[in-house]
Amino acid sequence: MLNVNKTDLLRHHTPETLSDRFAAASERLLAATAGALFGRRYGDRVIVLETVAAVPAMVAATLLHLKCLRQLIDDRGWVRTFMEEAENQRAHLMAFVAIARPSWSERLLIAISQGVFYNTYFLLSLVSARTAHRLAGYLAERSVQGYSAYLARIESGELENRIAPETAVAYWNLPPDAQISDMIMAMREDEAIHRDIHHAFADALAEGRAIPDRPGPLI
Repeated sequence: MLNVNKTDLLRHHTPETLSDRFAAASERLLAATAGALFGRRYGDRVIVLETVAAVPAMVAATLLHLKCLRQLIDDRGWVRTFMEEAENQRAHLMAFVAIARPSWSERLLIAISQGVFYNTYFLLSLVSARTAHRLAGYLAERSVQGYSAYLARIESGELENRIAPETAVAYWNLPPDAQISDMIMAMREDEAIHRDIHHAFADALAEGRAIPDRPGPLI
């Protein structure tokens, strides 16, 4: 994936249709729930949320793969793109787990959240793939904002800027002396790319294209 221009990090897709507004409202509900559960304990919030963050890409890859098999059409590389996104989200999770292991209560919350979100998102994708991709785009937008807030707390001295885990250094090819802030910036850029991919896919579906062309600037 190519780098995202710094000026595009906080780009927002303004809801235009009923489908968009439903997706945006759903994202706000999820964000409010996470905020109520974790408050400013962003590290704990990330560990739980990253376990469900890979769900949209995995569901998209599965359903698109099956659709292409049924209709005997080419996926134009989208299945691999979504699988890579799911793997990328798992790398985010492993990096944070290397910093702080989740408690038993958080593990229980992970299991419940993942089960509920996976089945709900799967059904939403069957009913309206466009709405599902738009929701994924808005979730990625929120992640960009959250990582920006995390960086601000590190820069202010509120949070310690420790050495990044070895897994993060290897995955993002960071310098050997990279810090947590470097890792967070790499994650934020990942989320901005995920955001643009899902919004572009939703736009293409809204225009009636069953299998959109892959957006060259993003991949």
